[in-house]
Amino acid sequence: MITSITIPLGLSPAAAFALAAVSFCILTLSLHILYNLYLHPLRQYPGPRLWAATQIPYLRAWLSGRAPFTITDLHNRYGEIVRVAPDRLSYASPQAWHDIRGHRKAGQGENGKDAAFYYTSRHNLLGAGRISHARMRRLLAHGFSAKAMLAQQPLITSYVDLFISRLRDMVRENEGRPTDVNLVAWFNYVTFDVIGDLAFGAPFESLELGREHPWVAAVFNSVEEFGKMVAVRYGAPKLHAHVMPVFAAISGVGKPLQQQAGFAGEQIDKRLALQGRRPDFIDSLLHGAEKEKEKEEKEEGGLSREEIVQNMRLLVLAGSETTATVLSGAAYFLARHGEVQRKLAEEVRGRFKSEDEIDMLSVQGLTYMLAVLDESMRMFPPVPASMPRTCQPGGDVICGLPVPGGTGLDIWPWALNYSTSNFADPEKFIPERWVEEGRDPKFDNDRREALQPFSVGPRNCIGKNLAYVEMRLILARLIWNFDLAVSDDEMWDNWITDSKAYNLWLKDPLPVRLTPASHAPIKQ
Repeated sequence: MITSITIPLGLSPAAAFALAAVSFCILTLSLHILYNLYLHPLRQYPGPRLWAATQIPYLRAWLSGRAPFTITDLHNRYGEIVRVAPDRLSYASPQAWHDIRGHRKAGQGENGKDAAFYYTSRHNLLGAGRISHARMRRLLAHGFSAKAMLAQQPLITSYVDLFISRLRDMVRENEGRPTDVNLVAWFNYVTFDVIGDLAFGAPFESLELGREHPWVAAVFNSVEEFGKMVAVRYGAPKLHAHVMPVFAAISGVGKPLQQQAGFAGEQIDKRLALQGRRPDFIDSLLHGAEKEKEKEEKEEGGLSREEIVQNMRLLVLAGSETTATVLSGAAYFLARHGEVQRKLAEEVRGRFKSEDEIDMLSVQGLTYMLAVLDESMRMFPPVPASMPRTCQPGGDVICGLPVPGGTGLDIWPWALNYSTSNFADPEKFIPERWVEEGRDPKFDNDRREALQPFSVGPRNCIGKNLAYVEMRLILARLIWNFDLAVSDDEMWDNWITDSKAYNLWLKDPLPVRLTPASHAPIKQ
């Protein structure tokens, strides 16, 4: 028996079909939400039900630039493990660093980089597969050895000299009086000039000209839009090939990204064409391997031109903006905490008889300065995003609980660093918590391993040692020459919490009042 289909009165066949299609979509979505809430393998993990039902709240947090703060609020409510999307968990436990990103035994799979987050990074250290990453890192590591860093010292010092000289010039132009200087900009100038010379073979000349190079400006102008591109890819992973070109065209971010890649390629070609030796990353990459066994090098293979370009481009960004962010945070906190600044000034000015004694080796003895930098990175993490991983096929055990394969794994630094489970008085800037000698017993239970600004495991930051030395050198020279104070600008009250956070921070200007130190007067 054949039953006829009756079209509702007043509806055309086309309208009826549209109604049926909409009803089908609503039914499918409803079933999907019910599955996420009651049948999904992650249903036992705590978290807000709306976030478990759909990834829209998670994407909204990303798009808003407030994700670090929003996710931290969720951890404060639900604990160290929170389900922040139907197929995603966020961790605020120090153990998660090692369980998710730590070294693995031979034969064990790794929790790989999240493909949606790293889709533009397949040819560099950030997003390469496990085997390619090991090959790239082995070859690039020559440029970050102790020997290479000592060879790079004159080059790095020359830009720090110019940085201090330009600051002193600005104070001199103000007749030696306290002078407000936007240190966010000038920290960017010095760090980009240093890393530009090390990676591209030439500086961006920001210190010399007192302004951003167009390539650097394009980087900062695209931070927000690129962060939104990542969120769009999360929201439509199966449609990204069609969605991303449209989004890039609408947002205008596609052209700056292409220009950045083109400029990087041109700079690398110029550097590769140079004759002779110079102390930079390319020289170490080309000649450092000569000390390896010839057989090993032949079996391993070198880097292609595309891999060199992409890795140098990555190193320029990772080795500049993040360092400048830490220094900006340190300046912000030092200006607001006079006693901490006084103690740091005593260490720097008491250790050295002259500014010439401050170099990459001598600054390593500044223990309180290291504490200041670590506390600055805790309270203003240089990389605000989670840098997500995906749980390996077959699943894993993370923080003592089973996690199914394919689950997104987040670690938001802000959530760990501001957790009362990890640090006593997490909202207070107290460098002494990092100094073992004479430490207040209230900080004895701090889980200091929660702070991992350079990540952990085989994919941790290759430039960690260089970054620490550069930060110490710049900050020591700054404190030797100047006293820092809060300016009259109203933005000081909420400078950090008003900043938007995507893959990087979108920092507002930070006018710091510089006064020449008594032993380093500005001559007119």
